[in-house]
Amino acid sequence: MHVGPTGGTLCRESMRGALLLFLLALLSLPAGAAAAEEWQIIRHHNQEYVTLENVGRFYQLGSVQKVGNHLSLRTQVRSLRGSIGSKEFYINNLKFILSHPIEQSEGRPIISRMDLTKLIEPILRPSRISSARKIDTVVLDAGHGGHDNGARSSFGNEKAFSLDVALRARLLLQRAGFKVVLTRTGDAFIPLEQRARFANRYQNAIFISIHFNSASTMATGLETYTLAPRGVPSMASDGPKASDFVQLPGNVRDAENIALACATHAALVYNSRMFDRGIKRARFVVIREITIPGVLIEGGFLSNPQDARRIATPAYRQQMAGSILQAVQNYRNAVGNGPRASGSVASREALPKATGPRVITTPARR
Repeated sequence: MHVGPTGGTLCRESMRGALLLFLLALLSLPAGAAAAEEWQIIRHHNQEYVTLENVGRFYQLGSVQKVGNHLSLRTQVRSLRGSIGSKEFYINNLKFILSHPIEQSEGRPIISRMDLTKLIEPILRPSRISSARKIDTVVLDAGHGGHDNGARSSFGNEKAFSLDVALRARLLLQRAGFKVVLTRTGDAFIPLEQRARFANRYQNAIFISIHFNSASTMATGLETYTLAPRGVPSMASDGPKASDFVQLPGNVRDAENIALACATHAALVYNSRMFDRGIKRARFVVIREITIPGVLIEGGFLSNPQDARRIATPAYRQQMAGSILQAVQNYRNAVGNGPRASGSVASREALPKATGPRVITTPARR
């Protein structure tokens, strides 16, 4: 798969310890956080926003700390940070790409209601995603195949590397007790729509599409894609289009999609210590046409000599397979086990009484 130039910041932390801290921090947020808090909607540039102070109070993250254009909310185990005018946003040092940049209104930093409902809420409180099913099946999709080689390097092709990771992950997942199905098990070309139809046969399942990138020789690192919510431009587009407002099959899983993306990207980044390019939004066929939670991962750049050399090693591909297992287990633990709150993501009972429109339980006006 081909993308643009590199960008972003890699969070340099210890491998398993940092990943465990990240996941515990997300899962430890009290279900009834700041029950007396009120949401106040701010209209700005024809979009709906809330203040970051409002976010901090509701999720018990304290006051906004501001240094120049850089903003942060943090406790001892949890942090949010970003910059005014930027879409780059970090939750516990893991990089996300917002749907809209952080803005200012009357001197107060504000974040879009879309990003609150479709990113922050399901990431900080995954156990409240009431539509999430307890999964028992993993659909692994090895990108490309047959006459479609995908990205290339002097060490090999994307189609071979992605299949190898899928086969390694299948073995690990099966040993852990999961049912695993593959969209392809050999060097065959499978149309994208057929891959999605195959995945949709399975109910209590998640979908992980495995790819490797190609761009300039300088581009490096990992990125994870999940389906763009309705009304949000794809990362691959230059701006909003009419098609962005079409409800796609995969949008019924928006909350689960971003939670799965978080679990997957965290495992990949922290285990490999590769450059973190972030969790991004797109409308690739395989993630827009599925009706189960799904992500598409890019495990490095075959166009970059250092990345390509690493991808070509069995040890790295085994590490990717292990990260996939870890991601599936963490996602299942976050959204699928134990008691779950009734209602929608952050139900009316969970949300505070508000003087203005409720944020998470109602769609943003267009």
